[in-house]
Amino acid sequence: MTESESVTVKIFGSEYTLKGVAEPEYVIKIASFVDDRMNEVARSSSVASTTKVAILAAVNIADELFRSQDGSIQSMALLEDRSVEIVRLLAKELNAGTINDNEIDSLPGA
Repeated sequence: MTESESVTVKIFGSEYTLKGVAEPEYVIKIASFVDDRMNEVARSSSVASTTKVAILAAVNIADELFRSQDGSIQSMALLEDRSVEIVRLLAKELNAGTINDNEIDSLPGA
């Protein structure tokens, strides 16, 4: 089991001591990302409250996460479709005849 480690980071002008099992370099990288997003929100809006800047930055980060997850799901579906087509083409080339959908569903990863 990895021991917890404390890392002090600066986010939006304030220092925070974060404790966890992640590598310090990773924690610093994440804190820097959040700091960048909060500064970006502060520069592009007239919001003065640190809390509101943090909430807007969190919403922006969540939006990016959801878009990334949707993109991953679409990529996986496309990969699966292409894999099935490759199996069909290989079967045809090997004169194994056509593979029906039941056989494809039983293939590993299908």
